[in-house]
Amino acid sequence: MKEKNENIPDPKQIEKELGEFLNKKFGGNVKIISPSMLPRKAPVSGSDQIKDQDKFAHFDLKPAELIAYLDQYIVKQDKAKSILSTKICTHFNRIKHIAACQDIDSKITGSIKSNILLLGPTGVGKTYLIKLIAKKIGVPFVKADATKFSETGYVGGDVEDLVRDLVKEADDDIKLAECGIVYIDEIDKIASNRNLRGADISRTGVQRALLKPMEETDVDLKVPHDPVSMMQELESYQKTGKRINRRVNTGNILFILSGAFSELDEIIAKRITTCSMGFGSTLKHPENSFDSLKHLKAEDLVEFGFETEFIGRIPIRCTLDPLSEDDLFSILRMPNNPVILGKRLDFAAYGIDIRFTEEALHLLARKAFKENTGARGIVSAVENALILFEEKLPSTNIINFTVTKQVVDNPFAQLEEILSEAARKKLDILHLKAKKEQKKYITDYISDNWKNLSLKHGLTLSQDRALLVAEYFCTHVSELDNAIEKIKSYYEMVKKIENDFFNQYDLNILFEEDAVDFIIEQFINNKITSRDILTKIHADFYDGLNMIRGKSEKKRFFINREALENHEKFLDKLIRKEIS
Repeated sequence: MKEKNENIPDPKQIEKELGEFLNKKFGGNVKIISPSMLPRKAPVSGSDQIKDQDKFAHFDLKPAELIAYLDQYIVKQDKAKSILSTKICTHFNRIKHIAACQDIDSKITGSIKSNILLLGPTGVGKTYLIKLIAKKIGVPFVKADATKFSETGYVGGDVEDLVRDLVKEADDDIKLAECGIVYIDEIDKIASNRNLRGADISRTGVQRALLKPMEETDVDLKVPHDPVSMMQELESYQKTGKRINRRVNTGNILFILSGAFSELDEIIAKRITTCSMGFGSTLKHPENSFDSLKHLKAEDLVEFGFETEFIGRIPIRCTLDPLSEDDLFSILRMPNNPVILGKRLDFAAYGIDIRFTEEALHLLARKAFKENTGARGIVSAVENALILFEEKLPSTNIINFTVTKQVVDNPFAQLEEILSEAARKKLDILHLKAKKEQKKYITDYISDNWKNLSLKHGLTLSQDRALLVAEYFCTHVSELDNAIEKIKSYYEMVKKIENDFFNQYDLNILFEEDAVDFIIEQFINNKITSRDILTKIHADFYDGLNMIRGKSEKKRFFINREALENHEKFLDKLIRKEIS
């Protein structure tokens, strides 16, 4: 036993060696501070431990709710949204159910995780879909490209580092990290090269390295190439005098893989054609390369270069459709389109309000489609069209800029016209028209989705309130959800005004819905505060309502929009009714 203990390095020796390593790698810029010098964290109480284990105790997201959320951001891809939403919601609700039951019967031996493979051309929204889902669910999420990894033991990234990265994303909360999502893109690049002989550590080797994490294994957080993990072990050893192996179990970590699989369609088409051969058979060829992916089988992926064991760990496969020119136009029009919102923010940084006409969006969609890179082409099309104006307009006194078809088609001629004083009035009218079009589109969008949006935000989105949301959205650079939340905060401010008026003056005033909307409109357009509103309500109504209370003992009054617009007429009518 003594001989064994002599092989365990002294903590000070470990600290010294780590210091030398950091000094060699980073010079004098990084130094070790002994954990004994750092402030001690309070021990985790039993209740805190229970809280960590109950991260999903209140998870109740249903597939239909997640699909409705994705519809706000993603055009087309209905099948992909359906499959992803269903399997991911089921995965996390199952985690919740097992944790709640604490029943041995709920644990199934040999249970297979619903790891997912996404297939589709570049720019159709594969990565965006997964990021949106991870954000909505609120779980740790890490993304990496398959090409950066090699088989464990070789030079290159270790696939287990992805699991360790989940712990970092979870702020060192291992329990939360064990319910995270690992997304690996360009997975088609690790298919084996059939023309290569010998070991292929960057392809089949990576497939083998992924087998255990994709199923279930324990991953050590301490690794020799990570000084931070070594320091954490050192700190733990100094506190407890014991060596504690911190590990992450991957049993509930969901792996989602994606790739373009550009040559897979040929393998599928060959199989379909071969199976159709014979007397009396009819040969059916897919209309395009992406149509053939809908007939995908496991054997096609094996033929493509994946090992059978690897494919067996991805039971869910989903094909995404290529985007048409009309799809790209729909993406550009979506309220939460990050490219258009990004341009609005870029120009707003210079005090310039930018609008896009529908004709301009159609032309930008056409240019993006010619890029043949899916939704990624939108960025290039918009940037190329507006770079001249982004350079020149900030140095002028221009505060309104409307992107028209002519701006996209002939930027230099349009810049000259925009800078002309003679055209200023015409351009201002054009800008107002573009804003009106945008406001109508947002209002119609909210009306079409009012039920889901109302339930999501806990605010009844009537037609009038939809107009208020659209007004705020058009005058502020904001996603639609944030605009609705802002209107909701204004609504709550109005309710607080009712409460404050009662507490201060012992009069119970209740604003009817049209009055609430009228006050919200003042918040948006006039930049006033709730204190301003309360002061005006007191000045306009207190004397009259107090007199009515004194004569009739009535203390509860309903205020509508008409009353706010003409308080004297309202009070005169109310006094006649209640006193005379």
